[in-house]
Amino acid sequence: MQEPASEGPLWPPSFSAAIFDFDDTLALTHGLWRQVDIAFLGSRGIPYTPDVGRTLSMLGFAGGARWCIERYGLKDTVEEICDEWNAMGRALYATQVRLRPGAKAYVAALRSAGVPVALATTNDPDVLAAMRANVDVYDLFDAVVCARDVGCGKDRPDIYLEAARRISAQPGDCMVFEDLLQGICSAKRAGMRACAVLSDNPLQDGREVARAADCSIASWREAMGNDG
Repeated sequence: MQEPASEGPLWPPSFSAAIFDFDDTLALTHGLWRQVDIAFLGSRGIPYTPDVGRTLSMLGFAGGARWCIERYGLKDTVEEICDEWNAMGRALYATQVRLRPGAKAYVAALRSAGVPVALATTNDPDVLAAMRANVDVYDLFDAVVCARDVGCGKDRPDIYLEAARRISAQPGDCMVFEDLLQGICSAKRAGMRACAVLSDNPLQDGREVARAADCSIASWREAMGNDG
């Protein structure tokens, strides 16, 4: 059996550009989106299952809405579903999202070292903006790319390639920090290196994502070489 990827040298950085996922990579938000999914499906008489949460986390709002319409035969439009998710997400993110310990310091340290940093997220810009009072990703990163900017989710590498383009980086120079398998695999298909960020998300298989990535970390303090 293949062993999990070993922890690589993240500080000082061995890469010249960095791309970060947000949900459950920089902030533990799976519980919030589980609430959204349960409420959305429950209002339509549909039970929530973990495979639904796993699928929606990778597709982005529009892609996830299309998937729900096709899977469940919903009469809603893509726009109506996106608006509903957006409203629920904004309400939760405005008050309940905080970065994981050490995350902000690590991103800031990279920028101070001259490493450009981008955010690549399936989340919606309106939801990200709602949490600005507590977490301002537009100030923290050199570029922010959402799934709707590229028209697809993280089942394809487009979002990572666009993030690299916006920070004037070549794919081979980028390290992508991700928590879910599909994102890691798409980043690798884009020609980038990937670091698996382990979390307490029950949808994550830690050994699986670590095997697929070039390296793995369990905390952002660990990325700085200090997990004490």
